[in-house]
Amino acid sequence: MQRGRERVKPVGVATMRFEQAITLAVSPQDVWDVLADWERYPQWMPDVSWVRRVGGKEGAGMRLAIRTKVLGIPLVTDELLITAWDPPKRMAVFHKGLVRGEAEWRLEAQDGGTRFTWFEDLRMPPPVLGTLALLLYSPVLRWNFGRSMRNLSERVSGSIG
Repeated sequence: MQRGRERVKPVGVATMRFEQAITLAVSPQDVWDVLADWERYPQWMPDVSWVRRVGGKEGAGMRLAIRTKVLGIPLVTDELLITAWDPPKRMAVFHKGLVRGEAEWRLEAQDGGTRFTWFEDLRMPPPVLGTLALLLYSPVLRWNFGRSMRNLSERVSGSIG
């Protein structure tokens, strides 16, 4: 796994962007197969307790319920709406819940592998207090992003079940 850029920056008044990119030594389809396997997210995303499909067919328009951990404790169940589905190149979602915003995964074939970019633009109400809460929690979110990327790399390379 080649580490890529890692950023956390304010994007407007109450939105915070989290972005990371890595190069994986497998095809975009191999990465997509893991990204589209909803029920197994807890195996590689440390802040996810469980995922359930709650509506729609696989693809744009599908809705997922995700139980998210806060400081390691499963506390919040949010809904994700799949807004873009272009296998094996791009998936985008809208977070509906305590934390709202857009997220996108992009996969680009690169030198026999895949460049995987993940970004999330997150907001939390109310604007000023929510932004402060996200800012204070951002080290945990950065750690979760980094750990998820490492776990994804291990998963697609066959190192973890």
